[in-house]
Amino acid sequence: MISRALKSPGAGVYDEDFAAWTAETGRLLRARRLAEVDLERVAEEIENIGIGQEREMESRVTVLLLHLLKWKCQPAKRSRSWRSTINTQRLELRRLFRRSPSVRRLLPESIPELYEDAVRSAVIETGLGARSFPRACPFRVEQVLEDDYLPS
Repeated sequence: MISRALKSPGAGVYDEDFAAWTAETGRLLRARRLAEVDLERVAEEIENIGIGQEREMESRVTVLLLHLLKWKCQPAKRSRSWRSTINTQRLELRRLFRRSPSVRRLLPESIPELYEDAVRSAVIETGLGARSFPRACPFRVEQVLEDDYLPS
């Protein structure tokens, strides 16, 4: 364990009250008092913001794929709630991609893993076996994101 004496300035506040640390760090940065800023933690937090954006994309796409699968594989159970969830995820993804276009570029390579997660959830939610769902994602990236697309 690192002793208090070896911790950088502001480390105690970071560990005890993150909101206070961010406010104080922002104030120090604006005042250009860099010697008092824990630059390593600032860099880590900035990187974590990017990781959070990627996680948001993954979560929203997984939920979207789940509902597209349910829509495709259970036509008799289609509901406004499913349609609303599909719409909400697309709207939020569009906002995320507008703020962070680089996250959008990760989508094609992420789809296979996210699709597997969506199938696992679909099995639980629908009670259908995994073989009831296509082995590979049946939706193109453009279809997943297209406002009016619903699988038949």
